[in-house]
Amino acid sequence: MANDANPSGAAGAGGEQRLFWIAMLVAVVLDFITKLMAEATLMRTPISVVGEWFQLRLVHNQGAAFGLHVGPYSRWFFLAVALVAVVILVRMSRAAPAGDRFRQLALGLVAGGATGNLIDRIRSARGVVDFFDVGIGMHRWPTFNVADIAVSCGAIALAISLWQEDTRPRPQSESGTESASVT
Repeated sequence: MANDANPSGAAGAGGEQRLFWIAMLVAVVLDFITKLMAEATLMRTPISVVGEWFQLRLVHNQGAAFGLHVGPYSRWFFLAVALVAVVILVRMSRAAPAGDRFRQLALGLVAGGATGNLIDRIRSARGVVDFFDVGIGMHRWPTFNVADIAVSCGAIALAISLWQEDTRPRPQSESGTESASVT
């Protein structure tokens, strides 16, 4: 039996893992297309969507989220971090409990967002293409993109999935007593 070989309960998760790959692919494709559109249309001037509050403004970010920067090697450092993150997320998808489609979706979104920004770091030394600009006057949120939205939404969904796992009742062992858990 497949479950005997994998005590984590992830056997049979292949069907659910398709959701991981679909979410990842959709995030990467949407991110890539919107970045190409931003580069083609926002080179000269930003576009006001909702007054000053929400604009489309082209920015190239060589650092990471919130303008984190580690000097002249930022591109390579964050490229390596993204690669490691994607590998870890794929492994988490494979190890996810069978039937946990919500977790697969969450992991796929995070992996897709990380991959989208990774593609930018490979494509250009200018950095990641950001273009959503939100704020009022000088009080603005750091400019972001579709990949950042996928990472943020996926991370929140992953936290919810992990929290829900902690609140589920523990399975009974064959002897009828509750399985011991390591805390």
